[in-house]
Amino acid sequence: MTNTNYVGPEMVDTQQFDWGTLKWMCSPEVTGAERFSAGVVQLEPGKGHELHTHPDSEEILYVVRGRGEQEVAGDTREIAAGEMVYIPAGVEHGTVNTGWETLTLLAVYAPPGPEEVLAELPECTIVPAGELPTRD
Repeated sequence: MTNTNYVGPEMVDTQQFDWGTLKWMCSPEVTGAERFSAGVVQLEPGKGHELHTHPDSEEILYVVRGRGEQEVAGDTREIAAGEMVYIPAGVEHGTVNTGWETLTLLAVYAPPGPEEVLAELPECTIVPAGELPTRD
């Protein structure tokens, strides 16, 4: 599906990990976007992902719902709904959900590309569009 201006969550695959899920609602494959990608990240309570980098992409994280702990370049801070985090390209970062509800983030990469890398990780399961991910 390319060049779609309106995208619902049922229209795109889900990347499922032991810590939660990602749905890339805007990417070159989905919308034809060339300069950025955007997706919804959901981290389950008490879960997070390891510190990592995106060597060639800047990232912003906007906290839609919940609370957590964000580390960027060794600086760790509490984050909550309504806040945004900027992560320069190549800078180590990671997020942990410290709340009781799902931590929901809007993630944006510029340029796109890291979403494809995530899909290729051995710990990633791809749930086809229209199917619901299962929770363990």
